[in-house]
Amino acid sequence: MSDTASLVNASSTDAARQPAASHEPFQVRPIGGRIGAEVRGVALSADLDDAAIGAINSALLEHKVLFFRGQSHLDDDAQEAFAARFGETVAHPTVPSLSSGSRLLELDSKHGARANSWHTDVTFVDAYPKISILRGVVIPPAGGDTVWANTAAAYANLPAALRDLADGLWALHTNAYDYAASRNTPDSDADREYRKQFTSTLYETEHPVVRVHPETGERTLVLGHFVQRFLGLSQRDSDRLAAIFHDHVTRLENTVRWRWTQGDVAIWDNRATQHYAVADYGDAHRVVRRATVHGDVPVGIDGRTSRSVRQETRTH
Repeated sequence: MSDTASLVNASSTDAARQPAASHEPFQVRPIGGRIGAEVRGVALSADLDDAAIGAINSALLEHKVLFFRGQSHLDDDAQEAFAARFGETVAHPTVPSLSSGSRLLELDSKHGARANSWHTDVTFVDAYPKISILRGVVIPPAGGDTVWANTAAAYANLPAALRDLADGLWALHTNAYDYAASRNTPDSDADREYRKQFTSTLYETEHPVVRVHPETGERTLVLGHFVQRFLGLSQRDSDRLAAIFHDHVTRLENTVRWRWTQGDVAIWDNRATQHYAVADYGDAHRVVRRATVHGDVPVGIDGRTSRSVRQETRTH
């Protein structure tokens, strides 16, 4: 796609990129050179027809993360119903949903939910979500941005020797991640309680470091802070190698940063991105709510699939 805005309208020859005739055409405006686009001229709703949902999905596959301003008409039920247009919605495997009967996850800064480290959602299970849909509910007056990185672009731009190395690697992912180690401030009671919920069931899953995207055929890196170690390597060597890959994934050229306003919605391809919620807003309040769409079990370039190796309820 060129850097100029692309108009997705009924004159397109590609039916998958046509919005419903009953809807105004909407524009997809790239933000970064490798990732991110803002979509204008559409009110997100479960009532959008199949062509409109197809157009959004096509743009998502191309840009990896899409941003929609001014979606304050969405409430919790409407957000979840919209998410279900892309597939079966799933609850978080350990953290309780927003309410009974809901599968939405609320991330409230007052309750310890500050994911200020690079990750792909829920890679500690085998079939982790394919799409995440996040809605801004309470936004700090300053700070609280989210940054995304394109893991397909990161793989494509690795030096050839590192690509060859990544192609043969597998990694153990677990939710027993030490958030405290990534912070410069002591844990609060809310932090500790949130982490207790987050690890109430211990998961460990082995993923290929490089998966083949089931819709685009791209190779993407499956990394992030849920990686505990690489199979066949010591912890020390794993940490060093993870840092090298991390530096390539999070190069500024591979990233896009979004400044939230209340009512914004971000949709990202969780199979081809990592993200980081910037915790730079002090004691200000930040609440976002996330719907996730069930994913498939990753397949490596050799055809082998990810495998769950541990699922254990813990007593604290």
